[in-house]
Amino acid sequence: MTGADPADDPLPMAERKMRFLYALRSRGVTDSRVLSAMERIDRGAFVKGLFAERAYEDMPLPIACGQTISQPSVVGLMTQALDVQPRDKVLEVGTGSGYQAAILSLLARRVYTVDRHRRLVREAEEIFRALDLNNITALAADGSFGLPDQAPFDRILVTAAAEDPPGPLLAQLKPGGIMVLPVGQSDAVQSLIKVTRGETGYDYEELRPVRFVPLVEGLGSE
Repeated sequence: MTGADPADDPLPMAERKMRFLYALRSRGVTDSRVLSAMERIDRGAFVKGLFAERAYEDMPLPIACGQTISQPSVVGLMTQALDVQPRDKVLEVGTGSGYQAAILSLLARRVYTVDRHRRLVREAEEIFRALDLNNITALAADGSFGLPDQAPFDRILVTAAAEDPPGPLLAQLKPGGIMVLPVGQSDAVQSLIKVTRGETGYDYEELRPVRFVPLVEGLGSE
């Protein structure tokens, strides 16, 4: 009697998710609140089409508009470094799939997320509604200028790389606030930076090498 090789069968969803969380911990995501949020937000809801079956692998995946959904361990490490508190107002620059904003929404009081691609904002909003995440405001805007009308922010997360931390974003960070962002040339490995605003200036901490799409000014064509 012949049949399909059991090794070809997909892993049960529960086991995929268990391995997903184990991979996060093994790569340094140890904050219990961050792990809990990443367990509750199903990455599979944000990955469509050919790559849907790889949603629980620790790798970046392509999404619409030439963008990517970040590697889960990097999402976890950035969220952990941001140290979001329950009363915080957070700005995310680079909505992408909406996955990062969804995780932030479980940790913060309010999340504002902006992207230069209207299509990505629309699709992310649909997922937020489906998941009943009511504390996220998603906007199509040039994220390099932040959101002056909603500033200042307790936390700012940037998911695209600039050569230097953008001045408007630094200015919109509250004293005592934290910004986490990749910095460096878009065609090279960048550094993930944690910026803390003090009373008289900014403290910078380099966290790890990363690679992100570049932070581009202006609105996209779709």
